[in-house]
Amino acid sequence: MEASRLTIRPLQEQDAPYLVKWLSDERVLRYYEGRDRPHDLDLVHEHFYPAVDDASRLLFLYDDHPIGYGQYYSLDEEYRQEYGYDLTTVIYGMDQFIGEPDYWDKGIGTLIVQSLLAHLSQQFRAQKIVLDPQAWNARAIRCYEKCGFHKVKWLPQHEWHEGSKRDCWLMEWSLLI
Repeated sequence: MEASRLTIRPLQEQDAPYLVKWLSDERVLRYYEGRDRPHDLDLVHEHFYPAVDDASRLLFLYDDHPIGYGQYYSLDEEYRQEYGYDLTTVIYGMDQFIGEPDYWDKGIGTLIVQSLLAHLSQQFRAQKIVLDPQAWNARAIRCYEKCGFHKVKWLPQHEWHEGSKRDCWLMEWSLLI
């Protein structure tokens, strides 16, 4: 995969139909949001276009074709306490998914994560970046490890997904030695 074929831009209002398409596909919902939560346009607007919040929302394009969604945000005090981080370290959280299954297992997820890591560390001086995939999601965990993330904390019953609380891993990428 060539990094030059990947474009990342801010999510725009006209991108909502892509999110509706992806988040009504059971293959995608298995990993993101849950198959019991298909999104229509109203739910997409509620979750991805809030009037106020601190997340930067992104659309991923490959060869100019929209393929996925991501977001990043400065880790707030509540999550810092839960995860065991101090208030002085510059820490960002991130989430992402490829919504077009034809683009899975081609190395594009690795390109996306590497691009976000570079952006957050260079533009925002992030010292640590965290994410919390569900423990059963081996594909995502493998991608994150390939990009330099390490499992740092088991999060039992951390995320509601498809009718039950699921275990997750807190994974961390760090500039700090």
